[in-house]
Amino acid sequence: MNINPLVVDLSHYQSVRDWSAVHASGIRGVINKATEGPGMIDKTFALRRSPATAAGLLYGAYHFLRPGDVQTQVSHFLGTAGPHEGLLLAVDHEDPKVPLSALKEFCVLVRAAVGRYPILYSGFLAKQQLGPAHDPLLAQVKLWLSHYSSNPKWPPTWSAPWLWQFTGDGIGPGPHTISGIDGDGLDIDSFAGTADQLSAEWAT
Repeated sequence: MNINPLVVDLSHYQSVRDWSAVHASGIRGVINKATEGPGMIDKTFALRRSPATAAGLLYGAYHFLRPGDVQTQVSHFLGTAGPHEGLLLAVDHEDPKVPLSALKEFCVLVRAAVGRYPILYSGFLAKQQLGPAHDPLLAQVKLWLSHYSSNPKWPPTWSAPWLWQFTGDGIGPGPHTISGIDGDGLDIDSFAGTADQLSAEWAT
């Protein structure tokens, strides 16, 4: 697959020095960790929201799904993210202790609350839990695939990923760095379309 690095995903582990430089490097969207489990809040989500959007970047929030009550986690995520029309929402599904049923419940509850599904970030776990089966509910959810390879694979529920995290921790094809953000092992995401298409599809 062709690599078109338009998005970066961040948490408190990364340090952003210059948002204008991030935009000038070609990045057009940022997805920042907002919450994890029933109570953890990543404070960088709120701190970065205004400067990122002021630099012309699309902004998004993701929740790291953990075992436990799903409704509590949805309420925690949405209460922290303060979702509005232009904010992308995502669920990070990579804890093997979280069953597929809990992931689907999370997606359904978010849609009931805000009128749209979150996008789904997953890699090995979605492949393991779905196998060759086609899931009609998750087929309505955009896939944000994590696969650090030039030839990514994904479950047949989706014809193609909406976003593809092609590198992280310095593993996978390049680039591994972005101007304005410290570190050489960033999580960078490819979008198979133009920047205008990304904007139009960002929070839908």
